[in-house]
Amino acid sequence: MISRVDLRGRSCDARELPRARLDVEAAVAAVRPIVEAVRDRGRDAVIELTEQFDGVRLSELRVSAAALADALAELDGAVRAALEEAIDRARRVHQAQLRADEVVDVAPGAVVTERWVPVGRVGLYVPGGLVAYPSSVVMNVVPAQVAGVRSLAVASPPKPQFGGRPNPVVLAACALLGVEEVYAVGGAQAIAMFAYGVEGVGPVDLVTGPGNVYVAAAKRCVRGVVGIDAEAGPTEIAILADDSAEPDYVAADLVAQAEHDELAACLLVSPSQELLDAVDVALAKRVAETRHRERVETALAGQSAYVVVDDLVQGVEVVDAWGAEHLEVITRDAGAVAARVRNAGAIFVGPWSPVSLGDYLAGSNHVLPTGGTARHTSGLSVQSFLRGIHVIDYTRDALAAVGDHIAALGGAEDLAAHVEAVATRLR
Repeated sequence: MISRVDLRGRSCDARELPRARLDVEAAVAAVRPIVEAVRDRGRDAVIELTEQFDGVRLSELRVSAAALADALAELDGAVRAALEEAIDRARRVHQAQLRADEVVDVAPGAVVTERWVPVGRVGLYVPGGLVAYPSSVVMNVVPAQVAGVRSLAVASPPKPQFGGRPNPVVLAACALLGVEEVYAVGGAQAIAMFAYGVEGVGPVDLVTGPGNVYVAAAKRCVRGVVGIDAEAGPTEIAILADDSAEPDYVAADLVAQAEHDELAACLLVSPSQELLDAVDVALAKRVAETRHRERVETALAGQSAYVVVDDLVQGVEVVDAWGAEHLEVITRDAGAVAARVRNAGAIFVGPWSPVSLGDYLAGSNHVLPTGGTARHTSGLSVQSFLRGIHVIDYTRDALAAVGDHIAALGGAEDLAAHVEAVATRLR
């Protein structure tokens, strides 16, 4: 079911490791007319596109307060309790990410302060394709609220089976978090609506949230008009394991990731051939019994692999080269092994910290970099919603102390007016 890549005795080339191909550039060609239609024709275009792609003819873009209240009132008690616990844990973790203003006395009379200021308005996208994601409401809204964002709007695709509104569990999660501005709009048209604004919907400063390749392409189209968090692609997991790992746990986690999407990528890296063989047996049994078998089989056969390495040192090199969205480390002394990893969206240490925990209740954020971008990009956090502003406050004497240096550097760059702007103050 899963192919094997043998890297023993040779260095890792990340191009040998499978990964879903996310051709955002190709999707841009399909998405750009959608984005431009919303930019040019506003609300009417959003309504037409929603009918075309989602089969819903909207009379209002915004979900009513009554619909939000009803969704929360009808929410299953166990689901509500789980969401409340998830919100509490996420809030505690994200609260610790806040940064105080830093005041630096560079020299006598020379002060530079770095202020952290939240963006004014954000648009949060919650996907609703194969499944509903109330957990993504939590992961987007909580850090924005903790950061102090004053204006916050959520968009999620409408569904005919829910009366032309988003999934009621998504609406309930919004209500639980106190989000009052929710729109029944999905896909590229939702991203464009947030970026440009339409009748009744003000433009935002930043768009965040996961989505399919068309959502990612729409983000690329509007980047620069607004800020974006990332161009997130298909989900992925890497598991670094040795012969101490329980094969059935590993198999369960591979299936859990593969059920997200036919394009999900799963990588199991181990120096133990015996473990890989045992996982293969456990995996066959679990795949045969899983609810989304066809989706799982496609993902495991399409862009997944067992990778055989010489030892855990090489294993760390391999997972660093791949830069997984999610990385599980299930080895002896797993904490020490995990500490050597540099490239991952989130790291799950030991047998009792599966990715499913991070998806819902760990307190960490599950909006994470994909496609190897963990090599240079972080997951969603409070910092995603903050801007650092340097505030410079010098006295005359402090300016005079560096006047000659400014004259030298300005002269080297042939920017005489720069030098004069300082010199005129010091004459």
